[in-house]
Amino acid sequence: MTTPIEDYALIGDLGTAALVSRQGSVDWLCLPRFDSPACFAALLGRPEHGRWLLAPVDEAATTRSYREHSSILETVHTTATGSVRVTDLMPIGDGRSDILRIVEGLDGTVRMEHEWIVRFGYGRIRPWVTHASGFGMHDDLLIAIAGPDMLVLRGTRLPRPASHHDTEGGHEAGVHRDEFPVSKGQVYSFSLTWVPAYEDIPDELPMTERIRETDAFGRAFVAASTYDGPHRDIVVRSLLTLRLLTDAMTGGVVAAPTTSLPEDPGGVRNWDYRYCWLRDASLTLDALLSSGHVRSTKLWRNWLVRAIAGDPEDMQIMYRVDGGRDLPESELPHLPGYAGSRPVRIGNGAVRQTQTDVLGEVMIALENARSKGLQESKQSWAVQRTLVDHLLTRWDAPDNGLWEIRGPKRHFTHSRVMVWAAFDRAVRGVEVHGYPGPLARWKAARDRVRDEILERGFHAGRGTFTQHYDTDEVDASLLLIPAVGFLPADDPRVVGTIAAVEGDLLRDGLLLRYRTASGVDGLPGDEHPFLACSWWLVTAYAMSGRLADADALMDRLVGLLNDVGLVSEEYDPGRGRMVGNFPQAFSHLALVDAAYALQAAHAAADRAAADGTSAADGA
Repeated sequence: MTTPIEDYALIGDLGTAALVSRQGSVDWLCLPRFDSPACFAALLGRPEHGRWLLAPVDEAATTRSYREHSSILETVHTTATGSVRVTDLMPIGDGRSDILRIVEGLDGTVRMEHEWIVRFGYGRIRPWVTHASGFGMHDDLLIAIAGPDMLVLRGTRLPRPASHHDTEGGHEAGVHRDEFPVSKGQVYSFSLTWVPAYEDIPDELPMTERIRETDAFGRAFVAASTYDGPHRDIVVRSLLTLRLLTDAMTGGVVAAPTTSLPEDPGGVRNWDYRYCWLRDASLTLDALLSSGHVRSTKLWRNWLVRAIAGDPEDMQIMYRVDGGRDLPESELPHLPGYAGSRPVRIGNGAVRQTQTDVLGEVMIALENARSKGLQESKQSWAVQRTLVDHLLTRWDAPDNGLWEIRGPKRHFTHSRVMVWAAFDRAVRGVEVHGYPGPLARWKAARDRVRDEILERGFHAGRGTFTQHYDTDEVDASLLLIPAVGFLPADDPRVVGTIAAVEGDLLRDGLLLRYRTASGVDGLPGDEHPFLACSWWLVTAYAMSGRLADADALMDRLVGLLNDVGLVSEEYDPGRGRMVGNFPQAFSHLALVDAAYALQAAHAAADRAAADGTSAADGA
């Protein structure tokens, strides 16, 4: 039976991350990096494709939460005979790749099942598993080796596994299965460590110390978050999630830690999101920056300069975590896919697409960073200037748009608005911050782009901006027009666009990206409401003075998050299920932006009420 996406929680170490189900199974883990091959891939197949289960044998009522303001997951299982707590975490900050799992008896006695199935290469490669002893406090070790990878499992109870040729007694070669009772006061601890196969078996972690340090990291991060508006707990959890999706060494921000979780279960819209999109990373940076995390901003800025250094013609829309450029898309036919959704893909062919909007998001984020005191290095401004100058020569060509349309290239209105934003922020870099640049050329280009958008991207008959220049269809990305400063939120053309988007794209009160029935994306099948778009609608409501609508939609959207505050890419309102890759940085950062927009709108309304003016005038 397929585990619902919302039943998963995230643990991570700022280098990679794992998904842990409510039932206690680690069903997805790529080591040692976000974009490395998975060694537990049951998420996209079956248990035999790799998982690590620690769960009650008998039926249990389960509750879980993160330890206050941390990335440490605590799950309590209560059966008819007792209760246990399982604590899961990936220690942060030591440069290693480890998972710690601790089982504590709280009441009575609970019989636990322990299953450890390692399959390297996305569930395809069965390792050689051996038993060892005499390594520190935990005498028993299981060692799984295949090719360049070695996993070492330490634990309080690790019976010798079946040999590679022993299949008697129901044992499967290379698999550890065990059952053991846990009574009140008893503690069983397990640790999993990845190292290159050619290295020695690593030392045992000082478990208590690493738990304390990981807890302290989360608390310090949340304490530094300056947001103090509506839904604060949800916002800071989203910020911490975004931080967990950021590589501490390189600064790369992945769009999600997963691949091929379907936009429509059973369909083909299954993509690999374990890479660093310039757009998503820029918006994530902006969310972190707005919340007081300037250090993370500098880390990402440095990653960006390294990743895009070179000929501007070679700038990609996405990169590997370390800035690598090769992301060839391929399929994994040995995996049946989540809920039978095939193909399962690794790599992403969209890397070669033209998405003209990307530089706009980058320039907005870097301008906001400058405005908040992050000084440009000589190299970082030189890179921006080169990219903007290059944009002068290519901005009016059709592109694939921010949704990575795999149909014909179009003159997407959102792409043109972000071109305007790129020139506008470059102009501010000169006029406001004093950096050198061809001011007159950039201003002239900005004005020309604006004029073209107003002439060709606006449909006077419908009173709305359109998805692209050759259609009367709308697109949720048009809601960003006031957010980037192209037009004020109370401009009649913006108000008309909000109304058109509501009329055409709302499904069960949530927003689609666009109508797939138009055929614009060149793909079969349908998709569900895209959650970031619904949070964009919250922001548009708030900026245009529709506070009651903004609050109501925000409350509904927050209610869609799972029990530990995480959310996926899309939502199926008919089945009440999350769909798409999870957790999705784009969704969480749009949530953060919407919360800030609500906070600002309420503050403006309060000031207006105090001054005796209307709330709309105050906004």
